Amino acid sequence: MMATIIVDFQNCFIFILLCFFSLLCYTLFFKKPKVTLPPCPPSLPIIGHLHIFLSVLIHRSFHKLSSRYGSILYLRIFGSPIVLVSSASVAYEIFRAHDVNISSRGFPPTEDSLFAGSFSFISAPYGEYMKFMKKVLVTNLLGTQALKRSRRVRADELDRFYDNLFEKAAKKETVKIFDEALKLTNDSICKLIMGRCGLEEEGVVERVKGLVTELDVLSKKILLANMLPPWLKKLVLSLFEKEVKALSNSFNELLEKVLVEHEEKQEEHHHGKDLMDMLLAAYGDENAEYKITRDHIKSFYVDLLFAGVTNSAIPIEWTLAEIINSPKTLERLRGELDSVVGTSRLIQETDLPNLPYLQAVVKEGLRLHPPEPVFERFSQQGCKVGGFYVAEKTSLMVNAYVVMRDPNYWEDPDEFKPERFLDMWKDEERKKQALKYIPFGRGRRGCPGENLAYIFIGTAIGVMVQGFEWKFKEEKVNMEEALAGLSLIMAHPLKCTPVARTLNPLTSR
Repeated sequence: MMATIIVDFQNCFIFILLCFFSLLCYTLFFKKPKVTLPPCPPSLPIIGHLHIFLSVLIHRSFHKLSSRYGSILYLRIFGSPIVLVSSASVAYEIFRAHDVNISSRGFPPTEDSLFAGSFSFISAPYGEYMKFMKKVLVTNLLGTQALKRSRRVRADELDRFYDNLFEKAAKKETVKIFDEALKLTNDSICKLIMGRCGLEEEGVVERVKGLVTELDVLSKKILLANMLPPWLKKLVLSLFEKEVKALSNSFNELLEKVLVEHEEKQEEHHHGKDLMDMLLAAYGDENAEYKITRDHIKSFYVDLLFAGVTNSAIPIEWTLAEIINSPKTLERLRGELDSVVGTSRLIQETDLPNLPYLQAVVKEGLRLHPPEPVFERFSQQGCKVGGFYVAEKTSLMVNAYVVMRDPNYWEDPDEFKPERFLDMWKDEERKKQALKYIPFGRGRRGCPGENLAYIFIGTAIGVMVQGFEWKFKEEKVNMEEALAGLSLIMAHPLKCTPVARTLNPLTSR
């Protein structure tokens, strides 16, 4: 009996020892280590931090949170995780160490829409389709050689921009700066990407401007829907489904007409191919590097119009407002223009490399007033950022507005001081500094049209300062901000009366 008890005790002891050893092995080799998530500000039950994303000035609401709880925060909308980045040093780390991992934007919220849908270049995951379309874009529109080939188109539109302002100056008319800037960028981009179609005759350019304005307002709803859980996303999208479909159908009708006209004219023009020619060729080529559809082409054009038209026009208004509020800047800039370009001809984009102060003014305007103050990325894999863990399939919201006003990096961050850009990128820290200046995003998913935007803004500001004095009723321009969709606009649109500096209009030749 005693022997049996001893044997049972030994068996029991061995069993307990094996269990303990198994638990130890699991802990050491299989159990995931605890991760440190970024600080999480207080949230509301169920909806989490949704109320913050619905605020009127989301970039300022994010700024208040980061000032109180830290430069990298963990937020959630229902169960969807979001990491908010609000410092230059963390932004630098993200784009330096995790660029490939965050080179996607999550999943498209509307599968059959021409914008932010399954055909979209902007919302497409980082992969073969995106690489192919970006290659076509750079080769035929945004690369150095492509920009040289299309220089005459932009010069003609810049002349029209100046002539229109000169005519209004003669009539002593008050000008809405944003409207004039929007016409310049819209007309230029339409003619750059649609080539030889009869845009003016059919009123295409004016229709595009209206549709792009509607899309800009709808963009914030699309972004919010994209961050919701799948079950809720479908419900939210149904609330503005008619709005999405109506706008998508309008773009589809317009672009199909342009495509058909372009196809009919292809045989008439054997020399030279534009962007639409290249896309149509890829569409008809069974052995193309990537097989695209007609909807891919249309969606691509919607993306180009959405990203290019307003994002180039908005900074023109903001920058002129800053110049008007800074007489010393105006005096120095005008002196540079008169010295380099002269007073007998109009500035051209070929003058821009010889106008460093104008370039600095443009960069400073974009630093203070990025066209989209907050942009989103999406992590494909878990990673560490700023000492905290960011899980896979997490939305990263980068507050570019705050990054470019980070007092740890920018001296007098809220002041308009173009001089800071004259010498800041001439040393070995150039790349590090560039990653903290992100008005158009950064990395593989940064805006490929950044150089074109600088041309539009630089030449437009150059024309307005070189050609005109600007009468303004108030002592200072009201710089209060507002958001239209995702775009940072002036709450009180800038209205001025141009006064021509010469009796006869300047010419570009």
